[in-house]
Formats: sequence, structure tokens, C-alpha cells
Amino acid sequence: MVFDGIILGILVGLIRGGFRHGLQQFSKIRLKGGLIFPILLIVQLLIFRFQENIGWLADASGYIFMLIYVAGMIFLWMNRDQKGFGSILAGVFLNFLVMAVNGGRMPVSMSAASVLDPVYVDMLMDATATTKHYLMDASTRLAFLGDIIPLSPPYPRTQVISIGDIIMNIGIFFYIVHLMTSGKNTAVKNIMRKQGKPEHVEPQN
Repeated sequence: MVFDGIILGILVGLIRGGFRHGLQQFSKIRLKGGLIFPILLIVQLLIFRFQENIGWLADASGYIFMLIYVAGMIFLWMNRDQKGFGSILAGVFLNFLVMAVNGGRMPVSMSAASVLDPVYVDMLMDATATTKHYLMDASTRLAFLGDIIPLSPPYPRTQVISIGDIIMNIGIFFYIVHLMTSGKNTAVKNIMRKQGKPEHVEPQN
């Protein structure tokens, strides 16, 4: 669901910050440990690609995902002064917590999963299938933090999300909007100054 917060944030950022200014702001991103995020993303993609064919990787995937979450939270903590990063960190931690107490996998509610593709539901029901998720059962701990919230039409994308996903995406949304709109007033004043226009007109009595 992380893409939802990104897409919505960009749309609102373009509206509020303007197309040119909003896009230019992405070149000003300065994050501590900036390489951590792309490296973690690549590692996850490699796990998804090869875990079906490599036995030991499939067995260790849960532990690897936990390490990825820990590294991600360290990155977020390093940048906690950034707008929205506190919310992103809280959401990631909640997802990490429920996965940590359930063997490194995210529990998914069967009733919520009913909105998904039947093929994916079959994979959840098949205990031998290699996946980052598993079907919630009586032994699931902290079930309320799992994927229990179904989204389906008229929502653009059919998916099942967690409370942590929502909190995380709220933070992503605020970060992107703040990024794309910051400095807009200063930029407008500079343009008006170059054009010889007054920056502010006092109201006449």
C-alpha cells in the first residue's frame, strides 16, 4: 500500500506546489543514509524472485524480512526530523511487531482476503506456499495489527491492508506534500522581483 501514499502525495503536491516547482523539489531531497532504502528494496525483490527455487532462502526469508525491517526503522529514526517520518516509523514498527511475534510473516484475515484474487487466497490457504503472508488462525498473536482491512472498488486497487499500513502512508503523504510545496512562496516572490512586480499590495481604504 506504500504506493497509495506516494501517488496521492504527488497529486496533492502538484496541485498545491505547481507542476514545475513541485517536481523540482525532488532534486532537493537530502536524507541521512540515503542508500539504505534502495538497497533494502533490491534485497526484497531478490528474495521474492529466488525464494521459490532456493530452499534455504525460503526457510530464512522470515528472518531476513525482520532484518530488513530493523534496518528500515534505523533509517527512519536517522531522519526523524523530516516531516511525516515519525508517522512512517510508527507504521513500520507496528507491521514489524506483528510479523515478529508471528514467525516473520504477516497474518491475513480470511474474511478480508475474500476481496483478493482467488489464486492468492489459495496460496494463503496452502501452508507450504512460500509467501511473506499467511492465513490468520487461532494461534495468531496481535491479530488486530495484521492485514484485516479489505479495500475494493470503488477504491482504485483491491488489496488488504493493516493499521500500520495506514499510519505509514499518512506519513508518506505528508512528507511528499511538504517536500513539493516547501519554498513555493519564496520562489514566487523571486519571480515577481525579477519581473519588477510588487510582492505585496497594501489594501486601500
